[in-house]
Amino acid sequence: MKINLYNAAIFFACMAIVAIALWRFYAYWKKDNQSKYFNKFLRSKDLGNTSKAKESEEEAVQKAIQNFRMSGLNHMFSEEELELIHYDKPSQITGILSYFSTSLFDKDKLDDVLWDIVENCIAYLQLEDCIIYILDDSKKALIQKAAFGNKNQGERRILSPIEISLGQGIVGQVAQSGDYECVYNVTYDERYVVDDISRSSELAVPIIIDDKVVGVLDSEHSQEGFFNEHHILLFQLIAKLTAKKLAQINIKNTTNITDDNLYFKELDFLMKEAKIYRDSSLGLEGISKMLKISSNYLSQMLAGLRGSNFSDYVNSFRVEDAKSKLKNPKFANYTTLAIGLESGFNSKSTFYNAFKKYTGVSPKEYRQS
Repeated sequence: MKINLYNAAIFFACMAIVAIALWRFYAYWKKDNQSKYFNKFLRSKDLGNTSKAKESEEEAVQKAIQNFRMSGLNHMFSEEELELIHYDKPSQITGILSYFSTSLFDKDKLDDVLWDIVENCIAYLQLEDCIIYILDDSKKALIQKAAFGNKNQGERRILSPIEISLGQGIVGQVAQSGDYECVYNVTYDERYVVDDISRSSELAVPIIIDDKVVGVLDSEHSQEGFFNEHHILLFQLIAKLTAKKLAQINIKNTTNITDDNLYFKELDFLMKEAKIYRDSSLGLEGISKMLKISSNYLSQMLAGLRGSNFSDYVNSFRVEDAKSKLKNPKFANYTTLAIGLESGFNSKSTFYNAFKKYTGVSPKEYRQS
């Protein structure tokens, strides 16, 4: 019996020790998990704040870009037209107009201007066809000068170009009146003149220089009621842009790119504030699309204002970024290559070559200096 009592005492003592150990383990586990959950909560809160801050920063960047683009249109359009842009689709419209105007920048011949317009109308407005008529005063008729769609046979040639007398058809009526026409269903409009094929709707807008109609920007579509207020506004703005370029050609006036160029200011802003150069895949076409300008114009702009090509221009920002990081204690544990990659370079060789080109020393030598 004594043995049984002794064994029982030993058993309960062991159980007590186990219970205490389990209790302490539970208390530690609970505290640790609470800490983990609390830390997780804090991290999620921080991530949420970071995400909100990033969204706010991106919104600020987009707002600044939009302001640059609107400023760039001030010298082209009236306050009333700018107000219409603001209340329609400002981001889309300013982007389209920016591309059109920069694409026209180096064009100094009538045909080049007209063909550039119709090609871009098809590409950016998703139209089925686009034709520009120019008024021949001697004939009192409108002549098809540029067309994109079924009438375009490649190499900027028009298949069976037609002439429309002043006042004839929808196009002739627009040239005569100086007002646009948007016909939602041409089936019921006796003025409609079939060109290459019969379609369902038509939009025609006059091109006016010094209060005189010099041509008509015209488009037809197979879908009834295809053209809307947005198309009308865009066509009117594009027609005005075309008129300004044609007037410039007529007086043989050339435009130079200067330091106050708004597209360059926008690019400079994106480099310094948004730090887009840190994207190693960034290329000429990518930035052109971002700025909504032609790649050819971007190249001319950098050559004219900075005397450099695109690659050198972007790398100059990357090198400055790398120089800052190489001297920053926060990046002390980073290798020189890691810093180069963080700054936007995509390989060791391009980083080292560019860095030495701009500083005269290697990244390692610069760090140790």
